[in-house]
Amino acid sequence: MDYLKIGKATELTGGDRIFYRLLEIFPGAFAWGTLLIVIIFSYFQPVWVAYFIIAFDVYWLLLVLYLGIMLFASYFKIQKMRQIDWRRRCEELITGKNDKLPADSLARAGFIYRDIVHLIIMPTLIESAEVLRASIQSIVDDGFPAENIIFVLAIEEREGQNGLDKAEILKKEFTGKFRDFFVAIHPDGIVGELKGKGANQTWAARRVKEEIIDKEKIPYDKILVSVFDADTVVYPGFFYCLSYYFLTFTKPYRVSYQPVPLYHNNVWEVPFFSRVAASSNTFWQMMQQIRPDKLATYSSHSMSWQALVDIGFWSTTMVSEDSRIYWHCYFHYNGDYRAEPIFFPISMDSIMVQDNWNTMKGLYKQQRRWGWGVENIPYLIFNTVKRWKNLPKRDALDKIFTQVYGFHSWATNALIIGVVGWLPLFFGGEAFNGMVISGNLPNVTKTLMTLSMSGLVISAIVSSLLMPRRPVGVSRLKRVMIVLEWLLLPLGIIFFGAFPALDAQTRLMFGKYMGFLVTPKTRKTEI
Repeated sequence: MDYLKIGKATELTGGDRIFYRLLEIFPGAFAWGTLLIVIIFSYFQPVWVAYFIIAFDVYWLLLVLYLGIMLFASYFKIQKMRQIDWRRRCEELITGKNDKLPADSLARAGFIYRDIVHLIIMPTLIESAEVLRASIQSIVDDGFPAENIIFVLAIEEREGQNGLDKAEILKKEFTGKFRDFFVAIHPDGIVGELKGKGANQTWAARRVKEEIIDKEKIPYDKILVSVFDADTVVYPGFFYCLSYYFLTFTKPYRVSYQPVPLYHNNVWEVPFFSRVAASSNTFWQMMQQIRPDKLATYSSHSMSWQALVDIGFWSTTMVSEDSRIYWHCYFHYNGDYRAEPIFFPISMDSIMVQDNWNTMKGLYKQQRRWGWGVENIPYLIFNTVKRWKNLPKRDALDKIFTQVYGFHSWATNALIIGVVGWLPLFFGGEAFNGMVISGNLPNVTKTLMTLSMSGLVISAIVSSLLMPRRPVGVSRLKRVMIVLEWLLLPLGIIFFGAFPALDAQTRLMFGKYMGFLVTPKTRKTEI
């Protein structure tokens, strides 16, 4: 069996199935176990818990300061990258000396940016033609030579006539603006497939491989494939930047290229809780970019076509296919694969539905789907065990720790600080309440959490600096209010962070596998 294609325990048999199922139980059991231990010990050993909470608050303060430094560092890198003329950089690779580049870089081998064919796959289901049009037009406006771009619109048969109609409209509008504008229609009801992006993307990639790439004999080693969500808007120069890195990186075919996701397409229109949640996600990705050894692919990203063909395309049974593709490559190449940060932003939509209540529900479901990325933990541990002899062991263990720590923290940290950590004061009884530690716990916690508010200040500053220009008709007061909205972040972290993450891990723990949720893309104005 090809273990790298596994999506869940039910796809295995015998001892492998039991082992994988235990690994699926582990993240949720670990999260709930942590919370329950703190709750139980708050009654039986309140002093222990009080000291633990104080130590945890100190840890949280140091973590906030550390992440704040990385956030600023990432912001300045983004600003620096956006000021570079990437077309000129690519052209300088042709005329300049490349002896300072890695010996195995493509530029040293004589490749130039006009040798690269960019294959862009954009899966869609319920998005309107207006949303798709803005995304496709941004690729046209990027400025990269049109004859070097193949655009693939991947639609679902189950969308019916609406999908066919919008595909036809967009094909008429954009035919002639790319080397090819290809429409792939993913059949509904293929046995064994999950109804989601991965299956749609894989179908589209196989069709374009058969009908364009192989037919025209385009060399695989000259193709870079980018998978963009339907609402992804690229800033001018993105494909020149991507091409430059592809030409200058060492082992460029063993790399996934990860830009920075900003949720700015409708940022001035969405409710505050949606805006803050989206910005928080951006900040986490920005901080991960600073630590490439801990980086995995997320949402819209790029990779070599050769690597994609080598592994047999995306998983057709996974919800979190955007990160699974990285882990699949990592194991396929026995650890000789990496995700490289590109500090170049792309823009997407924050969630917005009909009204605030439905937007809240939609945001919770979106965060739960992102939290379902926890399904990669059993996959990562399982395949590390299976390929232990062939992997760089320290690196593999570090990646396991990073994923376990990240998802466990997501589900528990905010609850420990905001809710569970106060239980010794209620459960400790008269003996505990008469102790000095009981009187000091609220004051120490309050002081440390007040200092940790510096993280909110940093977030508000960076958010304000990243915000796009205020549209005509939007008052200056709204910009002030957007900064002040960050004061509500602690509540947002609990209700749109910890709860959906814990929900996802609990579902996985009980084998209640999730399907793919398509996030509604709604805008009041055109981009």
